Amino acid sequence: MRDTVTRTTTLTVPGMGSDHCAGIVRKTLERLDGVGDIQTNIASHHVSVTIEAGGPDGDTLKEAVEGAGYDVAAVSGGSGKQEVRLTVPGMGSDHCAGIIRSTLERLEGVESIDTNIASHRVLVAVAADGPDGDTLKSAVEGAGYDVAAVQTDEAEDADSDAEIEEAYLSQARKRLIIAAVPTTLIMLLMMPHMFWQPIPGYLALIAVLGFPVVFLYGGIATHKSTWRSLKNGTFNMDVLISMGSLPPYLIGLAGFVYPMTSFIEMAATIMTFHLLGRYLEALAKGRASQAIRRLMTLGAKTARVERDGEEIEVSVKELAPGDIMIVRPGDKIPTDGEVVEGESHLDESIATGESIPVYKSTGDSVIGATINKEGRLRVKATRVGGDTFLSQVVRLIDQAQGSRVPIQEFADRMTGRFVPAVLAIALVSLAAWALFPDALRPILDWGATFLPWVNPEAATPVLAILAAIAVLVIACPCALGLATPTALMVGSGIGAERGILIRSGEAIQTFKDVKVMVLDKTGTITRGEPKLTEAVAAEGVDENRLLTLAASVENASEHPIARAIVDGARERDVKPGEVSEFRSTGARGVSGKVGEESVLIGNRRLLEEEGVTGLEALDDAMGELEGKGRTVVIVAADGQALGLVAVADTLKQESVEAIRGMHDLGLHVVMITGDNERAARAVAEEVGIDEVQASVLPEGKVDAIRALQEKHGNHVAMVGDGINDAAALKQANVGIAIGAGADVAIEAADVTLVRGELTAVVDAMHLSRATFGKIVQNLIWASAYNVAAIPIAAIGLLHPMIGVIAMTTSSLSVIGNSLLLKRRYAREQPRREPSTAAQSDQSPAKGDLS
Repeated sequence: MRDTVTRTTTLTVPGMGSDHCAGIVRKTLERLDGVGDIQTNIASHHVSVTIEAGGPDGDTLKEAVEGAGYDVAAVSGGSGKQEVRLTVPGMGSDHCAGIIRSTLERLEGVESIDTNIASHRVLVAVAADGPDGDTLKSAVEGAGYDVAAVQTDEAEDADSDAEIEEAYLSQARKRLIIAAVPTTLIMLLMMPHMFWQPIPGYLALIAVLGFPVVFLYGGIATHKSTWRSLKNGTFNMDVLISMGSLPPYLIGLAGFVYPMTSFIEMAATIMTFHLLGRYLEALAKGRASQAIRRLMTLGAKTARVERDGEEIEVSVKELAPGDIMIVRPGDKIPTDGEVVEGESHLDESIATGESIPVYKSTGDSVIGATINKEGRLRVKATRVGGDTFLSQVVRLIDQAQGSRVPIQEFADRMTGRFVPAVLAIALVSLAAWALFPDALRPILDWGATFLPWVNPEAATPVLAILAAIAVLVIACPCALGLATPTALMVGSGIGAERGILIRSGEAIQTFKDVKVMVLDKTGTITRGEPKLTEAVAAEGVDENRLLTLAASVENASEHPIARAIVDGARERDVKPGEVSEFRSTGARGVSGKVGEESVLIGNRRLLEEEGVTGLEALDDAMGELEGKGRTVVIVAADGQALGLVAVADTLKQESVEAIRGMHDLGLHVVMITGDNERAARAVAEEVGIDEVQASVLPEGKVDAIRALQEKHGNHVAMVGDGINDAAALKQANVGIAIGAGADVAIEAADVTLVRGELTAVVDAMHLSRATFGKIVQNLIWASAYNVAAIPIAAIGLLHPMIGVIAMTTSSLSVIGNSLLLKRRYAREQPRREPSTAAQSDQSPAKGDLS
């Protein structure tokens, strides 16, 4: 049987700055046997490669990418190895460290061990089929040492990526400075030499100054990349720069033996502007992807934990599930957990985008990196390392930024053949000027009337070289390759800041075309919690007495309706009394003695069987409440009906506003629920739903989505929060999970709304449309630029130095246009503050409990 085991290798390629570069890297890796899926992400400069059993290792992949002209800064997972860090507080000497080393060396699959007694850490390199963290921990504990924490190397990926990016930016800055200083001197010499007084030995001076720019630290990396790319049979943008700078320098040297125009100034300037463009792009792309980097640095670095009855401070990386953390006012929550003691308000804006602090008390879940505002909390850690909410958000954004948008295929087809086509056009331009100069010179005569750099009197060879070089340097495909990913970077970053996590670029393109929005009822439109809505006392009965008796008996029950009645009574300042002889009759009702009164609570049938009188007087009120979809119970004491208590699911305050916003976007809103028709219709009328499908079982939701897709085309989105929504979320063209819901629903969704409000669906729709609009704008600009610029350069109207400046400006303009999305979206969709109504009591939904 064929072995289907695969592994994933991640390469960090700092020079992969656009989709054109990413395409070359993909094409190179696809040639290797045993390579499966390849995911490129220019925001993080990562290339993730799925390797089949027996496929190439990390070093082979690295050699292939470097052979295509791109340096590889780091390789992880290529050999199937991983590093496991054990924190061993009792390892206080070299003797202890030696015992631990010898213990671990006995385990098969352990490849290397490093011990650090200062930090009490043991770093173990483990083979793919070697022992896991728990096995290593057991071995060390078997040697007599407690292990406080176990972590894999995934936790430090963010830090290492940031270091690599900073090193790449520093290198780009250094290359730019080394090239810019000699080039500036060349320009200062060129001006007087050309316009005032010839400088003796001018050619020798500029040849010496230009040499390090074109051939040494300034340009050597570009030429190495070109050579490797050509050997590999791929053509990256460095090929164009090398072809635009090397020939002019070498041709300029001919001036030592034959009087002719110098091109050395041009060669140095082209290389310097290329390096300037690389540096500015790295800076600008850093701004575009700052959201994910900011998220990675928002977490706490240390935590106060209770260990052996003492409060000590440890690194967050040393936390383990079950640790009790002490969080003081002003501190960040170190990791995801559950409050076990204390109460406070937490600033959760990092997760939800909302600035209003959220109240937390014993039993409530808290999110790592959120800020404790006032009270002291004891929090039990539930998720650590890569399992935390913050880590999951970073992964989701990373997936979104590295994903591919269907419209991107257009750009990929263009850039894949772009460089060879440009080389061909440059050769044709050179040949045309060499063979037909007289036919082309009238164009220069016309251009010279408004373009100061055009010289119709120049020699034919000079004009031919200028035209060919201009074509090479103006036609960089980077702007086209940056069009989609930079917009995705900015859009996904904006979403993350506002609690909207978009999993893929494809979802952004699909989302903008959605025509039908399907909503689950319970937990999406409603809160999914029963609430006391009305208490109707019979004639001559005090409402407080009605509620006191009802709450006293129901307080002995754990049924959701009972809890709703008790909580609702307490909200009305009615305290339950003591109950005795409590008895439950299943689904029909409950009874008990409160003081000297025998109280019976239940449906009409039960009370009729028990001979309760006065029921007819309550019929009208009961019918009216049931018509609204309420669940109604009758309260009787000593055989006399005292009144009615009504309970209903509660409507989320923002539901009406959200559905109004969906209608403003032109969406047809459908509610699919397992509730009965009457309850579903009542909720639909209150919030403005267009279409209702009631009594739909969980397995029927998928069929309901399919039916809507057949009716309205593949333009159906669904919002849900429960486990029973996961399959339907997958079936929908865009699945949207309410973040407060089940993990399985979030995993199945294309979009996750962290703050759990339905209004975020409207925000997400606006963001999707705005992001896709930027992608289209970028593609149009980049395509139009190349289509217009190449012919102008080919006929000799564009000087190469002007061309290289325009090339750099084009790429930066695409990045800048993407960054404008942040300002535009902030203006059009300001951060939502919870409304006054939202902070008050929630209104009841007109529906049965579900």
